Amino acid sequence: MARMKFLCDAERCIECNACVIACNNEHEVPWGMNRRRVVTLNDGEAGERSISVACMHCTDAPCAAVCPVDCFYTTDDGIVLHDKDLCIGCGYCFYACPFGAPQYPQQEAFGVRGKMDKCTFCAGGPEDDNSAAEQEKYGKNRIAEGKLPLCAEMCATKALLAGDGSQVADIYRERVTRRGGRPDTPGWATAYHEDG
Repeated sequence: MARMKFLCDAERCIECNACVIACNNEHEVPWGMNRRRVVTLNDGEAGERSISVACMHCTDAPCAAVCPVDCFYTTDDGIVLHDKDLCIGCGYCFYACPFGAPQYPQQEAFGVRGKMDKCTFCAGGPEDDNSAAEQEKYGKNRIAEGKLPLCAEMCATKALLAGDGSQVADIYRERVTRRGGRPDTPGWATAYHEDG
């Protein structure tokens, strides 16, 4: 079975925020909250890069590891979702996630901010596929319709890739090869202990 993954090609991202807007509109995300955001590294300097960030649907998700009520679960496709009926809004997942994916939907005092919300890879939630309850709590379920996440489909430069992790990796590997070398991805040298 496919393991669904996101990958943002920093060489192609132009910081247009189309992915953010597409996600917010498709899922009626509350004002002031974004399930996806564009982060610019070395802003205004030589080598500036932008990347689109959301839940990366980790294989061993830290959000799930710290949840005291086990509201996070992983689908057969490797998509990390959470059950808002079980969520108590404690915020542990927010602090555990290295990508800042889980967020409070309301900007109010702690304890009244509601249940956490996060990117669903456009896969909805535990309710019946494309039901009114699923749409209201989690947004549209494009995966059940056989579609990819709208954020990736709306990316004009195809910087944001989504789908089967092995296919996404193959596309990225081919791009890097065509560009003539290894990826110039932010953090690459740190991750692979290469001296600059």
